[in-house]
Amino acid sequence: MDKQKKKELASAYVQSFRPMGVYQIRNVKNGKILVLGSMDLTGARNRLEFMRQSNLNNIHELKQDWNEYGGDSFVFEELDQIKPREEILNDRSELNEYQEEVDALLELWIEKLQPFGDKGYNKPKRRK
Repeated sequence: MDKQKKKELASAYVQSFRPMGVYQIRNVKNGKILVLGSMDLTGARNRLEFMRQSNLNNIHELKQDWNEYGGDSFVFEELDQIKPREEILNDRSELNEYQEEVDALLELWIEKLQPFGDKGYNKPKRRK
């Protein structure tokens, strides 16, 4: 494949829409969950799978239970996905709008699930 074709494919990938939204990592042994948002749900799923296969954990909130139960005790579950307004991002600034949507959706799911203390790994927001 020539350099120009590689460049075109790379550019198309960068501009393509990736599934974004909210997901949880659930401990199947004790039911606790960590609720997170991502601009790339596929990437988030792949990171967890890689961590499970390599038995390396870089998610601080899960460390203690990861060490106790092992990586196979954690599963990825998509909770909500943002539907694209278009299939291609014409401008990088559009990502900021999507990030705001992901953040708002994450707050709603955290409010709904209350993944704190015995129910989860999230930390409650500090009141100002």
